Amino acid sequence: MYTEDYLENIGIKKADNSPSMPPKRFEDGAQYRFEVPGIQKPETLSGLIDALDHFEVQIHRVTQTKGIMLLTDSEILEMADMAREAGLELFLSVGPRATYDTSASAQTKEGARIGYRLRGYQNLVYAIEDVKRAVNLGVRGIVLYDEGLLWVLSKMRSDGELPFNVHFKISAHTGHGNPASARLMQDIGADSFNPVRDLSVTMMHEIRQVIDISLDIHTENPKSSGGFIRHYEAPEIIRRASPVYLKTGGAVAAHHGWDTTSSQAAERVRQVRLVQDMINRYYPEATKSKLGSEDLAIPEKI
Repeated sequence: MYTEDYLENIGIKKADNSPSMPPKRFEDGAQYRFEVPGIQKPETLSGLIDALDHFEVQIHRVTQTKGIMLLTDSEILEMADMAREAGLELFLSVGPRATYDTSASAQTKEGARIGYRLRGYQNLVYAIEDVKRAVNLGVRGIVLYDEGLLWVLSKMRSDGELPFNVHFKISAHTGHGNPASARLMQDIGADSFNPVRDLSVTMMHEIRQVIDISLDIHTENPKSSGGFIRHYEAPEIIRRASPVYLKTGGAVAAHHGWDTTSSQAAERVRQVRLVQDMINRYYPEATKSKLGSEDLAIPEKI
């Protein structure tokens, strides 16, 4: 059997490259949402929320990327309260990972290929404890960097050890960029999939063909991951890969885990305004989710 035929038989088919709009949407019927990454602490989130009215934009998700373990309980509660009042998803990242571990390999050019994955049994336990702490404080969105951890947490969710409405987002730093990997992440419990940052729109469409969960697509990037900006592609990304989170504001940071200031948070919101203008200009009929949609991972009050 030809390889292409076999792949199609198992649900991984070659994408139809016609420009027609994909039929897949979010549960509320919308095609796109905005995500702003790198919001590491309460004062930064406050600055971001203040800037939304100034730039007259709407976002749906903020992500913290330094790690749950680097936030105090009171900081998590403060961020959860602000996000809930603003109708925003708050996604916190798992703290223990290879770069925080004693691994010398992770600090080398070749060893960096292990990404932010976990080393050993005890670090897996630490990571689960990190997630449980955030969830117990009302957080309902978790950013993951390790496939094994995703598998365990998904089982915990199914078994009632974690709330049913906790959402798991696979980070671009996990390093996946093809349809088979995306399908695997969905099958083991991912609710949102961030492929590697530099995929072409056609590659995004190929992934969209085989999964139903949202794709999280960087419209811009910090210098440490290429520094490229693709605002003009946003309309076509929506057409070919919806439902999508347009992950915007990364160009403000120098690297992943950048400790964004309040003024830089406002600059990230300004970047959202630029992307929104592109969509309004070149794809005005595209539908955006409203705040408060039922499937959003908005923090719960405890």
